[in-house]
Amino acid sequence: MKIKKAKKRTKRLDWRWLWWSAAFLLFILIVLFGFWALGELTEKQAADQRPAIADQTSGTKIKLYFYNERSASILPVERIIPESKAPLRAAIQMLINGELTDEEKNAGFATEFPHPGFKLIRADLDKGTLTLEFTDIPGFTTGGASRVELLADQIEKTARQFPGVRSVRFLPDTLFQP
Repeated sequence: MKIKKAKKRTKRLDWRWLWWSAAFLLFILIVLFGFWALGELTEKQAADQRPAIADQTSGTKIKLYFYNERSASILPVERIIPESKAPLRAAIQMLINGELTDEEKNAGFATEFPHPGFKLIRADLDKGTLTLEFTDIPGFTTGGASRVELLADQIEKTARQFPGVRSVRFLPDTLFQP
C-alpha cells in the first residue's frame, strides 16, 4: 500500500477580497464625511436665517411682556431694538413675533403670538390713547376669558412702557373678546 504524502498548502492572500474591503471602507468614509459636511452647512444656514434676538448692543432698550408659566403672570424680558422713528411699533411687532431665547423658555416664558396671519396694521397715538389695529383671524384671539386677557395684557403692558401711552385701544373692537 502506498502512502500519499500530504501536500503542504500555503494560504495565498486574496487580493480581490482586500481590494473590495478597502473600497467599501473608503465608500463608508466618503458617505460619513458627506453627512458631516451637510450637517455643518445646514447648521450654518440655519444660524444665518435665525433672527438676532439679544445680541445687539446698540439701540433702545425695551421690555417685551410675555406670560411666565412658573409665576403664572406676565413678566418682562429685555430687548434692544435698533434706533428708529417708531420704537413702539417695533416693540409690538417683536412681541407678536413671539421670539423667545432658549434661556427665557427654560425660565418658564411662553407665548402664543407667533401666528403667520396675525399682523400689526397700524399704531396711532392720540392724546394718550394708543390705537393698535391688527388683522382679524377668526379663532386666534379667542379661547376663553383667561387666554384673551393674557394676549391683550401682553400687548398693553408692552405698549404702556412708552412715554405718552396712558391707554390702549384694539381694533377691530371684537379682537380680544372671549
